[in-house]
Amino acid sequence: MSTDNALTAEQILSATEDVLRRFGPAKATVVDVARTLGVSHGSVYRFFPSKAALREAVTERWLAQAHDELRLIATETGPAAERLHRWLTTLFAAKRRKAFDDPQLFATYMTLVGENSHTVDTHIGTLIAQIADIVRDGVERKEFHPAHTDSTAHTNSAAHIGPTARAVFEATAHFHDPAHAASWSDPAADERFEALWRLILGGLATRA
Repeated sequence: MSTDNALTAEQILSATEDVLRRFGPAKATVVDVARTLGVSHGSVYRFFPSKAALREAVTERWLAQAHDELRLIATETGPAAERLHRWLTTLFAAKRRKAFDDPQLFATYMTLVGENSHTVDTHIGTLIAQIADIVRDGVERKEFHPAHTDSTAHTNSAAHIGPTARAVFEATAHFHDPAHAASWSDPAADERFEALWRLILGGLATRA
């Protein structure tokens, strides 16, 4: 229970998750969220002007959860290959936790993700930018040599690093795109990921 004066956006988003878990996205309403919090629905609208805005905000929150660790890995120092491998395995682990620990809410969020393509695109852009930071560092350290660069290009420029980062993200989609969640419980999933990682690393490795 909360009061109108003490209400925060974070409380509303947490309550919305609970309501979505219980009723699903088709039946959940702002009134249900307000009732859970013990406030008027007008109080919820003070923070989120519409049901669509609330659903978008809760989707953005869900996508961002557990990704602070990814950001920290991207900004660390140390061998780029080790950091990129750890970044990818951390992302895979985070997505598996979401899918397996609370499958009902995970299914609900898949519906919301489909409604909020702009939010998802922004989120994916953030993740690709983090990969790009690691790849750029690897190029500067001469650990990586993106295959499409040439000897006359500035290999640390965004024009070359960006496509490489996106390629890494898209190549590993099977291990973080929720569309493939049904296969994540396969005992061989980690082994398949490591096989793919070796191919990616071979493609990034500095040429002799």
